Amino acid sequence: MSKTAAVIKGDGVGPELVDAMLKVTEAAGTDVEFVMCEAGAGWWEKHGGNSLIPDETWDILDSSDACFKGPTTTPGGIGSPRSVAVSIRSKYNLYANVRPIKTFPNSSAPLGDVEMVCVREGTEGLYIGEEIQLTDDVSIAIRKITRTASHKIASYAFEEAKRRGYDAVVPIHKSNILKLTCGSFLEEVEKVGKNYPGIEIWPYHIDNIAQQLIKNPQIFNKKVLLSTNLFMDVISEECSALVGSIGLIYSANIGDSFAMFEPAHGSAPKYAGQDKVNPVATVLAGAWMLDYLGEKEKSEAIFKATKRVISEGKYVTYDLGGNAKLSQMAGEIAKYTAEILK
Repeated sequence: MSKTAAVIKGDGVGPELVDAMLKVTEAAGTDVEFVMCEAGAGWWEKHGGNSLIPDETWDILDSSDACFKGPTTTPGGIGSPRSVAVSIRSKYNLYANVRPIKTFPNSSAPLGDVEMVCVREGTEGLYIGEEIQLTDDVSIAIRKITRTASHKIASYAFEEAKRRGYDAVVPIHKSNILKLTCGSFLEEVEKVGKNYPGIEIWPYHIDNIAQQLIKNPQIFNKKVLLSTNLFMDVISEECSALVGSIGLIYSANIGDSFAMFEPAHGSAPKYAGQDKVNPVATVLAGAWMLDYLGEKEKSEAIFKATKRVISEGKYVTYDLGGNAKLSQMAGEIAKYTAEILK
């Protein structure tokens, strides 16, 4: 039986990017059945309620093998719903948010070539969204860190390092100030690390690594950067800048029995409908999903085709120094993907 994937096209540039991803996976000859569903600010503005995800979409997600989410807009302000991504991560316990960071040939490398993976705990920390107003003047946010989740994400990070042949896991923390939350996180990383004698542990304070990633990012090549939810949200954005464009960064949210794949960037509403933005992050997130669903050869072909298009530099979008449209670049990736699989 073929696998099924729920597909949320999202807001802003999301629909056109997801269409590009679907075009490329079609060229790869995927057998995955894509089931379209709605979620995001656009849907919520029309229908209201306390969630950006309608009940029908939850039903589709429950019956699918994986989810693909295009960029979605999250409304801000008091009383607005939590984001689509956070809601799905929470419901399906997608504890590992993973962003590979690697310089592409013939693309901008502002501070030199880099290769690393960012692993972010995806279910707790400040992202539980629990805030309390104590007085008219004082509000507090709860940062929830459990040893259970810390141990689980540390295990994922060491396994990822082992799988890739990387030589270190870099836990990012602030345990000199946050002695209980960051302290317990770091202790769990060190416990897990004892089971991986060939992989070093390089602890870094959050402020120090933010500086070192600009001063000398190559010291983190072939390392897994690991942290709690908000810290790694920030650091992974900084790492994304090292490859020249957030439009190149694909990501996955992985649990024990379900996963959601998405580009790392936002919905960029000012570019919606202009056929302009870089499709690579979306296309490669889709390719990663195919791998997850058992279509490794087709996934690898999409990665190879994308690398070739960027290397040639003829059909690349404005952020990569070219003038190709989103659809043109996606079309070239689709064409090369089909050729590779012939």
